[in-house]
Amino acid sequence: MPHGVAHQLIASHLVDGEMTPGEEIALRIDQTLTQDATGTLVMQELEALGLDRVQTEVSVQYVDHNLLQADEKNAEDHAYLRSAARRFGLWYSQPGNGVSHPTHMQRFGAPGRTMIGSDSHTPACGSLGMLAIGVGGLEVAMAIAGQPLSIRMPEIWGVELTGELPPWCSAKDVVLEMLRRHGTKGGTNRIIEYHGAGLAGLTAMDRHVVANMGAELGATTTVFPADEEVRRFLAAEGREDDYTELLAEDGTEYDVTEHIELSELEPLIAQPGSPADVVPVREVAGTPVGQVVIGSSANPGLRDFAIAARMVDGRQTHPGVSFDVNPTSRPILVDLTRWGGTTSLIAAGARIHQSGCLGCIGMGQAPAPGTNSLRTMPRNFPGRSGAGKDDRVWLCSPETAAASALRGEITDPRALADELDLTWGDLDLPAPTVIPGMIEEPPPPEEAQREELVKGPNISGLPELDPFPDAFEVPVLLAVGDDISTDDISPAGADALPYRSNIPALARFAFTRIDPDYPENAEKIKDSTGHAIVGGENYGQGSSREHAAICPRYLGLRVVVAASFARIHWQNLANFGILALEFTGESDRDAVGQGSTLSFADLHDQLTGGDEVVGRVDGTEFTFRHRLSERQVRMVLDGGLIRQLAEGNA
Repeated sequence: MPHGVAHQLIASHLVDGEMTPGEEIALRIDQTLTQDATGTLVMQELEALGLDRVQTEVSVQYVDHNLLQADEKNAEDHAYLRSAARRFGLWYSQPGNGVSHPTHMQRFGAPGRTMIGSDSHTPACGSLGMLAIGVGGLEVAMAIAGQPLSIRMPEIWGVELTGELPPWCSAKDVVLEMLRRHGTKGGTNRIIEYHGAGLAGLTAMDRHVVANMGAELGATTTVFPADEEVRRFLAAEGREDDYTELLAEDGTEYDVTEHIELSELEPLIAQPGSPADVVPVREVAGTPVGQVVIGSSANPGLRDFAIAARMVDGRQTHPGVSFDVNPTSRPILVDLTRWGGTTSLIAAGARIHQSGCLGCIGMGQAPAPGTNSLRTMPRNFPGRSGAGKDDRVWLCSPETAAASALRGEITDPRALADELDLTWGDLDLPAPTVIPGMIEEPPPPEEAQREELVKGPNISGLPELDPFPDAFEVPVLLAVGDDISTDDISPAGADALPYRSNIPALARFAFTRIDPDYPENAEKIKDSTGHAIVGGENYGQGSSREHAAICPRYLGLRVVVAASFARIHWQNLANFGILALEFTGESDRDAVGQGSTLSFADLHDQLTGGDEVVGRVDGTEFTFRHRLSERQVRMVLDGGLIRQLAEGNA
């Protein structure tokens, strides 16, 4: 049977298991990516594992999220991360170098390789014909130590692209169209594989935009073929020797299919609250705008900044708009400046910020209350901007963002182009700049052995976790709705994230957007009963940060019962010894509220005996379902993977 790109990538790295959708498989991992918001825990986990030296082909530690140094905490973490990278043999990308995903794509990405990263947007490197998957930090630590990645074999979702994008539409509109059609759960347990004649009009960095936001669809990852366009991209970066052609074989059949005719697309925008609440820009045109932010891993390419610069060149953005530009990397800022775009942006009123994630993760650029903020970023969950849960963040393309910055209201770029006679098309961009030595190479093993880990007072150790009890009775401290994100569980932003390597301190922020009293209430009973949380559909969507599992676990969380779980958070719960159960009856969720009591008996036998668990809610018997493999069941019962390894039970 002919195979597509995703199937070929999996088959060439398969260590164990059968490639049947839903079955657990194990994959050899070639590369890893960590960033500073999640990498500090990964480095602490490498310490706990007693690692001597990385076992992957390439592992890179980036500092791109927590760049604001309002006090000493972020600087402490950066020093720790550099020392840990040197000690264990990782490459190190210092603050200001750039956002991890496009930087990795430019410097290390290679067709045919597998990569996992402790960041949910790791699939962006699928743009090069890689199998790049976002996972929890503990799984990255295990891969760095030479262990395979265990996941459930996804379905392969073939999306055929035909035609060409019309003027004033770009790659962002392609993925927004997918979100409009399928929502944030459409890609769950699927790999999205793009194919078709329409790929000819998408550059490698355009494909990065689409692959990056496959995470918002809930997909395991997104892959593109390694074709002539990928070869051109790598050649321009001085890495043509890393190119290997990887194409779908003729006659490939996919588990699920979809088709997009690119010529029929129009400018799209996601309304506040969800990346999936997508409408045509023309339907919301005229809505007042107070902030426009261009940049992030979801629109990282030189072209994305250049089109905005061309549109505002010789004009002034609206005086009521804060026009913020986050360059993606040092090389891209250099190239934008060589081309003249930086001057155009500054003259038009732009505020140029340092290269990094920044506003995307709520580390600065928080909009004013009630202000509509248009961003070229991947997520707009309530509160993620750092402005509180009532922020109003819209997601759009650079074309729509720049047009709206000029007019001070949401503006269809096609309408503005007609009014101002703007041109769209070839920007005649310069060849990419390669900065030698920008990313620090790991020292040789004998030097690495002498490296001392630099730990400031804000860096704690991993908390000790106990084994999972056979029976317990716990109160439900929180009952939440659908689409609870990891930002809701463990907030991002300038207040919380500086404590990312200090679990006791970070735990004080857990769920405070939903219930400010949750940490205090959980702390009171964590050593006596512990507690449970009840959720709806797609519990734990969004970021891969494992803090959203380990902080509630530190506060005594034993079990989460939900209608369904997002993939990465579900795995993170198991990694730290939290039982994830699903309701089996349609009305069961309504019977369990905040203040209910959950009780279970003979859990060890129940979990090892099948996928159903019988428990009681306020004395009434209920049947729940778990989706854990035998390996994961053992891990939960042992109290999580770190404790399992420490006890020699893995």
